[in-house]
Amino acid sequence: MTTYLEAEANPTRNTGVIRLYDAAAFEGMRRACQLTARCLDGLAEIVQPGVTTQAIDDFVAEFARANDTVSATLNYRGYPKSVCTSINHVVCHGIPNDKPLKEGDIVNIDVTFVVDGWHGDSSRMYPVGRLKRAAERLCEVTYRSLLIGIEEVRPGGHIGDIGAAIQEYAEGERCSVVRDFCGHGVGKLFHDAPNILHYGRRGDGPEMRPGMIFTIEPMINLGRPHVKILNDGWTAVTRDRTLSAQYEHTVAVTETGCEVFTFSPAGLDTPGIIMAPVAGAAE
Repeated sequence: MTTYLEAEANPTRNTGVIRLYDAAAFEGMRRACQLTARCLDGLAEIVQPGVTTQAIDDFVAEFARANDTVSATLNYRGYPKSVCTSINHVVCHGIPNDKPLKEGDIVNIDVTFVVDGWHGDSSRMYPVGRLKRAAERLCEVTYRSLLIGIEEVRPGGHIGDIGAAIQEYAEGERCSVVRDFCGHGVGKLFHDAPNILHYGRRGDGPEMRPGMIFTIEPMINLGRPHVKILNDGWTAVTRDRTLSAQYEHTVAVTETGCEVFTFSPAGLDTPGIIMAPVAGAAE
């Protein structure tokens, strides 16, 4: 049985209880998420051939200092950097280093800032120079998967509706959905209940209620969905070495539907990717 509780009454650890946040919490999340979105906007001009992922990490760390905030990933369970940078066949949790990006790479940059205790969590794909069509198409499919998942967020729906919609679309585009990682509740905790699977069946999972806040962050592969973790304990890669992409937004269930906290203030949610509009998808 799913348990829901007003957030203020819930202990500050993940107990499996789904927190329901009030208007003041929504405002705190807007501030944190928009700061994250502004940082991701700034990276659109940074990512280019020859730039290292360590330089990206330096940019994010300096952005945090300049805005009197901190990165949630730095020292999180021993993670050593302020950002995750996942290139080509890296699915998620790639660790920045001094290797330069190359023409045609795609890189996911995942940023989470903590503002007054609230976690703003979002990621985007960035093209490095001119992309091959397969890489560009994967980014398009992945971003559309995110928007299609967001369209399912409404009171009375079920968490499984989100995953079912994403899986149906992505697999219909001859791509696969990673099963090993999922979205999550977020707020004063970085990772909280409920888990948001990006595959599944409609009607499964907890009912969505006003006040819930969580991430949707589908990871879509050109090849098979299987992944493995490298010896660093963090970096997840596709087992078949095919390309992977991910986009992530932090969203909330409202009385009438959904609010996306991490939309780009400059309209750069898909930097460098030319996208046709998706009929019926959230804008």
